[in-house]
Amino acid sequence: MSKIVLITGSSTGFGRDTAETLAQAGYNVIASMRDPQGKNRTHAESLKAKNIQVVALDVTSQESVDRAIQDILNTAGGIDILVNNAGIASAGVTEAFTNEQTAALFDVNVLGVHRVTRAVLPIFRQQKDGLIINIGSILGRVTFPFFGLYGASKFAVEAMTDSLRYEVSQFGIDVTLVQPSAYPTHMYASAIQPADADCVSHYGKVGEIPGAMFEHFMNLFESESAPNLHDVAQAILNLTNLPKGTRPARSVVGTSFGADALNDATAPVQAGVLETFGLHHLETIKFD
Repeated sequence: MSKIVLITGSSTGFGRDTAETLAQAGYNVIASMRDPQGKNRTHAESLKAKNIQVVALDVTSQESVDRAIQDILNTAGGIDILVNNAGIASAGVTEAFTNEQTAALFDVNVLGVHRVTRAVLPIFRQQKDGLIINIGSILGRVTFPFFGLYGASKFAVEAMTDSLRYEVSQFGIDVTLVQPSAYPTHMYASAIQPADADCVSHYGKVGEIPGAMFEHFMNLFESESAPNLHDVAQAILNLTNLPKGTRPARSVVGTSFGADALNDATAPVQAGVLETFGLHHLETIKFD
């Protein structure tokens, strides 16, 4: 029987490509998105035409998350793999983002991951098996100027993923993180821009840099050397196919900008922390 995979944020980008890739590989994919009957109707219908089940799920709403999980249990009978992909980006002078904009960013990228994970974990704990793949970013390891708030949300996902991996290992649950670099997805085109234009004006030439950086990425994405976003879906497929307990804690996809070096440098430090507390056993998945 094929494993059941729930993917959040599946209307476009990494989520959409991952849904189609895993379905082609024989997984029973459930693609979730906001408003599949309205603004995302075309995306939902396209996925359904490929025999992929679509469910409405807004990661910023606990009611929506709970209803979606219950619908999945009623129709599919369970969940084996969760891919926390839903996310939004931001780019601009950090000071110029309002409190409301910052809260909205973290509500999706951090609290959204926690909401969905918390809703799925009781299922995984009961069956003593499951895989959680969180989609982070190289910006959760290295910092680009003007991407600080987005990076901060992904740094948070790094910490959440590590802690969760230790906490649920004795239930036979695997947790891993994918760290994509810059890829041509809708997320860049819809990135949040700072609302306080007056604040940006006080930065002068420095305030113009985010626009130049954004233009550089857009030009790269339209060039012949543009990175292929399918790299991420393939990396996720590779992780799902690996045996439990053999998956790496992190997987960089695309140009690393040094994130891979930081991953390598941090791993022994993190292992030492667990050793200090006598919790080294939490690094190993428990098999019944």
